[in-house]
Amino acid sequence: MTVLTREEIEQGLAENRNSPNGTARNAHAEVLVGAAEAIGDGPLFRTALDNLINAYLWSAESSKMLVPFARLLQEYDKDPGAFDRWDAHSLFWQFKWVATAISDSPEIPLPSAVGWLDEMERRYRIAGYSERPVRESEMWLADAIGDDDRAERAHRAWLAAERDDMSDCHACELNGQGAYAVLRGDDARALELWQPVLAGERTCAEEPHRLLATSLLPLLRLGRFDEARSHHVRGYRMARGNESLLPSIGKHIEFCALSGNESRGLEILAEHAAHMSPLVNVDDQLAFHGGILVLLRRLTELGHGRSPAVPYDGVPHTVSELYEVLRASSLEIARRFDVRNGTTRVSDRFLARIERDPLVDVLPLGVRSSALPRPAAAVTAPAATAVPAAPAPGLEELVERARQARDQRHPAADGLWAEIGVRVDARPQDEVDPLLAADVADQRALTAARAGAGNAAELLEAVRDRYLELGRAERAALAQLRLASEAAQSGAEPRRIRELLAAALKAAEALDADEPLRGRRIALAELSSIRVESYLRSLEAGPDHGHLHEPGQDHGHGELAAELAAFAASYEEALPDLAAEAEEMLGRVALSQGDPERALPLLAASAARAVSAGMPWQAVDALVLRAGVLMSVERPEEAQEAARSALEHSAQVTEAETQAVVRLTLADILLRRADGAAEAAEHALTAAHWFDQADLTADGGAQARLVLARAYAREGRHTDAAEVLQSTLPDLLEHGEGQAVSVREFLGDLLRQLNDPRAAAEQYLLAAEVAKGWEDAHPQAALAQAAAEQLSAARLDQEATAAYERSLELFRVTGDAPVAEVRILRSLAWLAPRESTGAPAWARARELMDEAGAVLEAALAEHAANAEPAGADASPLRAELAQTWLQLAQVLDWRVTSHEQSEDESGDGDESASASESEVDVHALRLEEIDLTARAGELYAELGPNHLGDRLQCVQYAAWTEQEIGREDEGATRLAALIEELRAMPEGVVPDGLLERAQSSLDSLRS
Repeated sequence: MTVLTREEIEQGLAENRNSPNGTARNAHAEVLVGAAEAIGDGPLFRTALDNLINAYLWSAESSKMLVPFARLLQEYDKDPGAFDRWDAHSLFWQFKWVATAISDSPEIPLPSAVGWLDEMERRYRIAGYSERPVRESEMWLADAIGDDDRAERAHRAWLAAERDDMSDCHACELNGQGAYAVLRGDDARALELWQPVLAGERTCAEEPHRLLATSLLPLLRLGRFDEARSHHVRGYRMARGNESLLPSIGKHIEFCALSGNESRGLEILAEHAAHMSPLVNVDDQLAFHGGILVLLRRLTELGHGRSPAVPYDGVPHTVSELYEVLRASSLEIARRFDVRNGTTRVSDRFLARIERDPLVDVLPLGVRSSALPRPAAAVTAPAATAVPAAPAPGLEELVERARQARDQRHPAADGLWAEIGVRVDARPQDEVDPLLAADVADQRALTAARAGAGNAAELLEAVRDRYLELGRAERAALAQLRLASEAAQSGAEPRRIRELLAAALKAAEALDADEPLRGRRIALAELSSIRVESYLRSLEAGPDHGHLHEPGQDHGHGELAAELAAFAASYEEALPDLAAEAEEMLGRVALSQGDPERALPLLAASAARAVSAGMPWQAVDALVLRAGVLMSVERPEEAQEAARSALEHSAQVTEAETQAVVRLTLADILLRRADGAAEAAEHALTAAHWFDQADLTADGGAQARLVLARAYAREGRHTDAAEVLQSTLPDLLEHGEGQAVSVREFLGDLLRQLNDPRAAAEQYLLAAEVAKGWEDAHPQAALAQAAAEQLSAARLDQEATAAYERSLELFRVTGDAPVAEVRILRSLAWLAPRESTGAPAWARARELMDEAGAVLEAALAEHAANAEPAGADASPLRAELAQTWLQLAQVLDWRVTSHEQSEDESGDGDESASASESEVDVHALRLEEIDLTARAGELYAELGPNHLGDRLQCVQYAAWTEQEIGREDEGATRLAALIEELRAMPEGVVPDGLLERAQSSLDSLRS
């Protein structure tokens, strides 16, 4: 076996500290402990033990820290003097981790656990530390063993004890205090305690990660659904893939199961399937698997027990099988705790957790999630969780309601007939009333026709004939009309369609004169003929015939408009709902002719007529269309009014897609208002849910989530926005190159806000790649520049340089973006000395700054020669020139500072500094800095009061640089002159605080 050297161990420890948390890091840390012990290096051995304890802590093997901690404690007892102040502090701090690990390890007998707690108290007292951490540890141990009185005493003592440098951070303490309140049934108090952490005022390495998960069920129980939704989206992003946060992952899965988001819970489970195997830390395993069991139980209740689940220990399982496996192993762990503790508290709490009922039917989360497959066979829920259902109406009552809804053209009719169909199918055919059987068949034929089923015509014919046999000619006439519509929908020959339309009109006209529905049947046949004839005329005109969306061309639309207008006038009194349909069609014809102003009153009239006819649901489509048209002609207030009316009238609409479209329309309108983001998010969230219900997740659902993400971003909820957008990104990328570029840029912006520069750069680069072939190079250039900025922020200097150079090349192709060119050149100048501070790098930085100045000089000269009208504003270019001079001065300052640091590090007589750097003329560089900043300040002065802040920065820079070279008076005089000038300016011209900053700087110079 190869023995590692001290240097190799030290290098290994450095690498291990920066390695990802998990078993691989732990195994490496264990090897390093053995290696350090083998060479007999005491200090190194102690360092390796400390590293191993920390590695265990941030993994699912935290209970293994007991052994290395005991060894480290032995080292301390042997020679306390070998531990400096920080080492001793670290050792005592780890006592708290160990106390938790002991409590969470059922194999450690209770007397031993109590003994460790007593030892912790003794050592803290001797060392002079507060008892606060001891009492917290005592509280949790007492709670685990069911000694509630002792737990309460310890809780009070914990809060009463003083905080010192051995106390947990405020975030962790607030977590524990709130968790204790939840156990005592006080969710509101817990959330009050947690608020500083949840709001980001108190944070640490694992907070608010853990609390965002822990707060989910209390928020649901209190009905604070929007907060629960946000905490899940934010918290899961923080906890995802973190081995030490598996208990939090379990809470997110449980939340999904109890909020109607079972499919989302399954996706989270699949992402963490690798952690499903038994864990070293069995308390973490119990917490993680507990959340999974809540989900698996809920899936079984919904009829998915036989569906495949994630594998466990490499073995495939169905949902029900996995539930039984995890339940058995979890209860065995709980039993071990109970045996150790002498109570059933752990088992009781665990069983109560996994038997929880849903807290809300469905809480839309906004993030995309695949719908659960329809179960092959439902599994009856356990009696303990069954929810009593309201008594179902009898069949006769249901039929009466369905026929009434059908006659009123009410949206609920389809659902009622579907329920009736289920009941009819369950009865012997000879017990079913023939008319009822015909009505059920009629509804099913209509459903088939709407879906474009191949046998729809056959079904409709059978219904027509059956109604005729039963003497219900008015129903047969309607079936005949539906045959004509089905033929048109399926692309039948025009002659055949016209024959069927004529037959439908004839059947309607042949109805008895005293038949109440005769007039409606005739009108329906006429309106259908108008609609279908327009389509047939267009079809017969051939491919060169214009389509409805071609503005400014009639193509027979004038004839159609005349027919519709005549129809509406004829039936506005007798059949206002059909007149409303005709008016809506008239509005659409006007839009097809490019006349939105003519369409708007027609759509408004159609909606108003439908409402007055007692059919408000019929007004929804016209109002949604009207809202969109109003937005297109820049009348947003009226558009919002129309969309709100559509939402109001959609209350009885049962079609999921319509519900979704109404809400998305309103959300899109609201998002364009300065104060509309919050309400827009609410409607977009609901729209996404309805699109999912309509199986349109990838289409309308993706657009709704895009609006939702933009609304969240406007509210500053960047984490929520990024999660929503990333979840639906694959769908959005399928909607054309323009949207693909837009959404990737948007996602890059969000990730930049979240301080994730690598991920942001990736999105900008992917967007740039899509825009690569576009005729306009500006989008690709801007995206490459944005990517370069993020690559630079991520310290990926070579990649950043390449991206900047590509962006510069593209902007130069456009020939009209000197400001962008200059900013890129300046960024490249700053990158040049970042890796190497030798003379070539500084020369390159100066060269790039000089090039930036030359670009601006050329642009200003061109502007002066071509300015139309005379005196056109060149201030943006001049401001960039001043900024370029200032930044060049800053680069020179960096060079001087770097040189001085190099001189200090080399020491007297050390020849390590390069010859070129040793020849740096610091005084000359300082003089050049003063000249550059003075010139920049003068140029800013010429640009006026809007640049007073920039001007002050330049004057301050020059003044302090003069002090650097011993010209304190000149610097002070320069700054004092500006202060006098600022004081002489009219009130309101000088920005607030600017004069105070200048005076403070002058006072510092003179001190």
